[in-house]
Amino acid sequence: MKILILGAGKMGSFFCDLLSFANDVAIYDPDPDRLRFTFNCRRFASLEEVKEFDPEMVINCATVKYTIDAFRSVLPYVSERCLLSDIASVKTGLPEFYKECGRPFVSTHPMFGPTFASLSNLSNENAIIIKEGDALGRAFFKQLYADLHLHVEEYTFEQHDETVAYSLTIPFASTLVFAGVMKHQSAPGTTFKRHLAIAHGLMSEDDYLLTEILFNPNSVDQIDKIQAQLSTLRSLIEARDSAGMKKFLDRVRGNLK
Repeated sequence: MKILILGAGKMGSFFCDLLSFANDVAIYDPDPDRLRFTFNCRRFASLEEVKEFDPEMVINCATVKYTIDAFRSVLPYVSERCLLSDIASVKTGLPEFYKECGRPFVSTHPMFGPTFASLSNLSNENAIIIKEGDALGRAFFKQLYADLHLHVEEYTFEQHDETVAYSLTIPFASTLVFAGVMKHQSAPGTTFKRHLAIAHGLMSEDDYLLTEILFNPNSVDQIDKIQAQLSTLRSLIEARDSAGMKKFLDRVRGNLK
């Protein structure tokens, strides 16, 4: 298959490496310098080259802020039959875009990122495939993710946003709260250092990505749950309620099973 990848960042390069041995892969990035470290593929620095290539599928790996803009820029250079796909972790605006352009599409979300995941071993990672997409496109990504030994779930766009609010908003918000109150430690403990490493990893992500994930309409409900648990914990600590703390810890352990 002739596949065009938009964006030569970490995920774009990952998909390029992954697909280029069994497909005719080209990668486009408006910044030619980012193409220097892509191999075994065609490297395009202009959209005119995309038109000549005539891809059967476009995989949009541009950062979340530019996902729809990247699609709009390439649409005049690909055929009506070309399958559009995205891997965006935030799907805001994408259902409307796909409906507007009337092209076949498939939307997925690899639930791992280059910051924390080991891209050479993804057997403990997950991926989401959006149900509303093209059947052949869904089958393509289902097989691709199965070959990576990923656990795959199929959700609607709405279910995806709900899942992201739970699986990303809670750890993101908790980490931001931790980092927001922390101060330099001369002799930090092991647990503190692990939390600190997570905080550094999170803060290395793009600000727009973090903001859009936290601005998910479902995020407020998750923040309310965090605040409720903090309020309960504070009351137990303030009252030095040993029996209540034991029940709280038992319930937390139960949640982790």
